[in-house]
Formats: sequence, C-alpha cells, structure tokens
Amino acid sequence: MAEEKKYEIDVSVRTVYLPDQSDEDAERHVFAYIITIANTGTVATQLISRHWIIDNGDGTSQEVRGLGVVGEQPLLKPGDSFEYTSGTVISTPVGSMKGSYQMAAEDGVHFDVAIPEFILSVPRILH
Repeated sequence: MAEEKKYEIDVSVRTVYLPDQSDEDAERHVFAYIITIANTGTVATQLISRHWIIDNGDGTSQEVRGLGVVGEQPLLKPGDSFEYTSGTVISTPVGSMKGSYQMAAEDGVHFDVAIPEFILSVPRILH
C-alpha cells in the first residue's frame, strides 16, 4: 500500500497583463498574477513566508522575501485551497517569476513548496 503524502501542496498560477497601468515607453510592464494554493496532503499546513525571484528579459533579476501573502498567513486544512491576486512590474516586455513558499504543518514540520516558473509576457497583435 502506497504511503499517503502528508505534506503535499499544489500551486497553480494565471497571469494577466495590465496595459492601463503599464507604460512601454518608460519600460514599465505591469502584470497581475493569480495564485491558487491547495493542500492535497493529509496534514493542516500554514503558509508562513514567500520568496520570489523576478527575472526581466534583459538578464537582470530581483528577489523578494516576506511574511505571508497579501498580508495573510493562510492555514490550509487538508482539501482546502487559498487564492490570491498580487502583481509585479518588470522593465522588459517578457520576463518570468519563480520562487517558494515556506510552510509550517500543524505537527511541527517545516517545509518549502516550489512555485513553478511562469512567464510574464505582454500580448502582441500579429499583423
């Protein structure tokens, strides 16, 4: 019999370009990202902190660390999910983000959850 995964968190991401907040001439490209965090494991787990690496298309990057997400440290019981929307600004029309969440399970175990890399890309109209 296969052992159940006690600490299993799934992360999914959607991105939206915000043209009304962006200024291409000023190299300001604004994106919203919508993240869903789902506890598919068997132990209640709290999101404690986050770590992001935001890459511009020109090879520069910035790191962001902080407590929680959007001012919250959600507790996810098995089967629960939490969705939030945040945003970022990059200086190039295409970039990417990746990172991790630092989690604390109710049984005292601390673990990291990888946030898979996702692309930030200004939509272009093909002629």
